[in-house]
Amino acid sequence: MTASPFQHDESTQPQQSPRPPGGAHLDSTAQIMDRITSQLGSQLSRLPRDGSRRPTPPIPPALVLVGHGSRDPRALSTVSALAERVRELRPDLPVRLGHIELNAPLLPDTLAELGTAEAVLVPLLLSRGYHIKQDIPEMATASSARTRVAPPLGPHPLLVETLYARLVEAGWRTRMTDAQRRSSAVVLAAAGSRDPESDVDTRRTAQLLAEHLGVPVVPAYATTAAPTVPAAVRALAAQGRHRVAVASYFTAPGRFATECAEAAPWIAAAPLGAHPAMARLILHRYDQAIAAPETSATRELASAL
Repeated sequence: MTASPFQHDESTQPQQSPRPPGGAHLDSTAQIMDRITSQLGSQLSRLPRDGSRRPTPPIPPALVLVGHGSRDPRALSTVSALAERVRELRPDLPVRLGHIELNAPLLPDTLAELGTAEAVLVPLLLSRGYHIKQDIPEMATASSARTRVAPPLGPHPLLVETLYARLVEAGWRTRMTDAQRRSSAVVLAAAGSRDPESDVDTRRTAQLLAEHLGVPVVPAYATTAAPTVPAAVRALAAQGRHRVAVASYFTAPGRFATECAEAAPWIAAAPLGAHPAMARLILHRYDQAIAAPETSATRELASAL
C-alpha cells in the first residue's frame, strides 16, 4: 500500500532534544539578568544627557502631631494609630508625635530631636483656646526648629463626617420616620474652655452636624463651660426629645469622654479616634500651613473650613 503524503509517521518527525540538566536554573538566571538590564536602563534614562546627577527632591517639613496627653492608656494608642494612618496616606512625609503634657514624647523633646529642621505643628485639638494660643506657640518658639503652627482641627466638614460615622456605629439610624426625627436629638459633648472662641468653634461644629442629621444638636461640656451633658439632655427631654444620642467630640478616649458617654440616655458614640477622615483633615491642615505665608499662617487659618 502506498502511504498517503498526509499520513503521520513518528519516525520522520524531528526529535526534541532532551532539556539539559540545570536548564531551569539557566532560564531563571537569564530572567534575572533581563530584569537587571531593564532596571539599569530605566535608571540611566532618567539621567540628564550631559551626565550630571539630578538634584534629590527636598525633604518636606516634618508633620508634628500635637496631642494633649492623657493618663488613659487608650489615648496614646489611639493617637499613635492616627499618626500611622497619616503615614499611610503620605509615605514620604516625616510624621512625628509630641504631647503637651502627661504622655511621652513631650512636644519640646520632639522638637529638640528635629534640631533646626522645618516642621509644621498640627494640634489634635478641636477648637481655639489656651493650648492653641499660648502653650503650643510658646513651645515652638523655645525650640531651635523652624516651625509653623496650624490651626485646630475644628470646625471642619471632615469632623462632621467622622462624628456621623461614629454615631452610626453606635446605633444611630440613617433613616427615620418623621415621628422618630421629632423625638430625636444629639448632644455634642466637648471638653470645654474658658476662651469664648472655643465655644464659637464648637457651636459651629454642632450647627454643621445638625444640618447633616436633620435634628437638633446641642453643644455641652465636660468642664469649665455650660451646659453640662446631663443639663443638655434634660433640656432636650423637656422639649419632647427623648431619643438623645451623645456624640463624643474628643480626639481620643479619656476621663472626660467616658463621663460624657455615661450621661447618655440612649446611645453614646465613640471618640473621633483614628477614623480615615481624621487623617485626611490632618494632612489638609498641614498643606494649608505650608501654602500660607509663614508670618500669618496661624491668623489666616484660624477661621478656615
